[in-house]
Formats: sequence, structure tokens, C-alpha cells
Amino acid sequence: MGWWGKAVGGTLGLLVGGPLGAVVGAAMGHGVDRGAAHVADLFEPARAAERARLQGIFLETTFSVLGHLAKADGRVSETEIAFAESVMTRMGLDRSLRRTAIQFFYQGKAPGFNLAAALAAFRQASPGQAQLHQLFLEIQLAAAYRGSQPGPAQRLVLEQCRHGLQIPLASFRRLERLIEIQYQFLGGNAGWRAGGAGAGRQDPGAPSPRTALAGAYATLGITVQASDEEVKRAYRKLMNRHHPDKLTSRGAPAEAIKLASQQTHEIRRAYETITAARPPAAGPK
Repeated sequence: MGWWGKAVGGTLGLLVGGPLGAVVGAAMGHGVDRGAAHVADLFEPARAAERARLQGIFLETTFSVLGHLAKADGRVSETEIAFAESVMTRMGLDRSLRRTAIQFFYQGKAPGFNLAAALAAFRQASPGQAQLHQLFLEIQLAAAYRGSQPGPAQRLVLEQCRHGLQIPLASFRRLERLIEIQYQFLGGNAGWRAGGAGAGRQDPGAPSPRTALAGAYATLGITVQASDEEVKRAYRKLMNRHHPDKLTSRGAPAEAIKLASQQTHEIRRAYETITAARPPAAGPK
């Protein structure tokens, strides 16, 4: 909104020259506003180019590392390919970008892939994007737990990812614990199926209410024994970590924002499923 310069100029003019001075000051301030808007317009192409560059590097790093991780134990399975495709679906990639993502996947599983260089380029292109880095790591962790627990070779790749993006060990362990709990219930899908966690969906393959409730607890990373306060605390923490507004404010790629939006939707749905199944809190006697 271009009013700040007029307001300041008008106020100063009023103090110095009375009402006439206010008019003159406001006019001068209007010129400042127009100049500021013009400067902002000049920078917009640079911002757009920077966003496009970050989008490209995010997609390249995500899918090339998925390929590298899948190949780490010697053979890329159909399950691992299906997982990469489900991430493409959740990101909403069009046909052209899906082809590009597949190329990145094959690039990552090829001999000679330089993991350290890929991570360094991603980190350099996304300074201060801690949430984006954790989202990337969460994708890789979910892939590693797809179908079975990760072996030594995959764990080494995950540790290189953590170290390359300078993610604190405590944050890494928190993410892994959440994925591990989901893996134990979801059989390796870890909340990254193309259609989401599925709690409460009424399609032919929808889970039973009991199964949906267990999946909701897994989504929040807690057990059925958790108190109401623990349920609420887990929900708030996950919503805070995954909220897409934080990614949007930092100019994160649209694909990352879409992933985060889906995650917050699934977290909210899980919380609603749990609270609906619990008896209402007793009021004061």
C-alpha cells in the first residue's frame, strides 16, 4: 500500500508550514511512494528468478536423493519407485515436471552421484529455510521406512543428508521417531501415500473406524494412552512445524507449500478424529 510516504510527508509539512505545508509535504511523499513502488517493481523479476531457481534445486535434490537412497542398498524396488511417484502426486507435478523428477531420480541412483555436492547446492540456494530442509529430510526418512526399516547403507545416506543441511541431531531424531511410529502402524507408508493418511475417508478402501483412530494417533506420533493435554500438545507442535504459511513467507517452492498444506490437513483431521472418539472432558462439580 503506497501511503507511507504521503503520511510522513504530510505530517512533517503540517508541523513546519501549517496546512499548506501539509499539502506540499504530502505531494512530496507521494513521489517517494511512487519511487518506492518503482524500485519494488524493478526487484520483482529478480525475486521471481530466485524462486524459480529454488524450485528447480528443491525438486532436483529431493528426487535425486530419493533415487540415491533407493539404490543405496543395492537394488531399487518397485515399492521405492511407487513412493517417489506418490511424492510427485502429492506435490501436484504436471506431466512435464513429473518427467523431470523421474530424470532426477535416475540421476541420483546412477554411479558417481555426488550427494555432498547436491546437498551443498541446496543449502546454498535456501539460506534460513530450516522448515524446507526438515521437509526434505522428512521425505527421505519416509522413503527409507517404506516397506521396511532402513539398513546401514540407507542410514548413512540419511546421516549425510542431516549433516549436509546442518540439521540438529535432536530434530533429526524427532522426525525419525515420528516416521517410525507411523511405519509401525501404516506398514511403511508413513503418512506419505498419494491420498494422505486416509483417516475418516468414506471410499471403498477406507479403513474401519478403529483402524482410522489408530492411524490418527500414529499421525500425531502418540499412543492411545496419551492424555487429552498430550494429544493437544502433540497436535500444536506438529501444526507449528508444518504450517505452510512459514514456507510461503520465505518464498519456498509451491511444491513444498502444497506438501505442507496436505500435512497440516492430515494433522488436523487426525486430531479431530481423536477428540471425537474421546469422552467430553468432565466439567467442574
